[in-house]
Order: sequence, then structure tokens, then C-alpha cells
Amino acid sequence: MTETQAYDVISDTVLAVLLASGPVLLVALVVGLVIAFFQALTQIQEMTLTFVPKIAMIFVTLLVATPFMYATLKKLSDAVFDMILSGGL
Repeated sequence: MTETQAYDVISDTVLAVLLASGPVLLVALVVGLVIAFFQALTQIQEMTLTFVPKIAMIFVTLLVATPFMYATLKKLSDAVFDMILSGGL
């Protein structure tokens, strides 16, 4: 395996991880900002108000985004296994 091939595998892996985790992280960020804005406007500083909606939306996002996450990681693993079979790794 050359340095270029190793770099390609590593960059594909990092990209796949970012794509797979992106929807969940984006939803957590948006929900957190909305809740923080709501708390700043109403001056309600309840701790459960920050966690319960965020966890619920993350769970819903995981249910919706699981096929996309699976397809992304399967594409990466298929490419790596093909490289192993061809003797590239």
C-alpha cells in the first residue's frame, strides 16, 4: 500500500464519519440554539427544558437518518473490503 492509497482511505473514512454524524449533530445544534433563545427570552432556567427536547429530537433524527447513515458506512466498508480483496491493503 502506498502513501497515496493510505491517504485516500483515511480521507474517505473521515468524510464518511462526518456525513454519518452530520444530521444528528446539526439537529442537536439547532434545537439547542432554539431552546437557549427561548430561555433567554423568557428567563426560564429549568435544566430539564434543555435536555428533554434535545434528546427527543436526536432520537427522532436517528430513526429518520439511520438508512442514510447505514448506506454511507456500507459504501465505505465495501470500498475497503474491495481493496483488501484486490491486494491493495
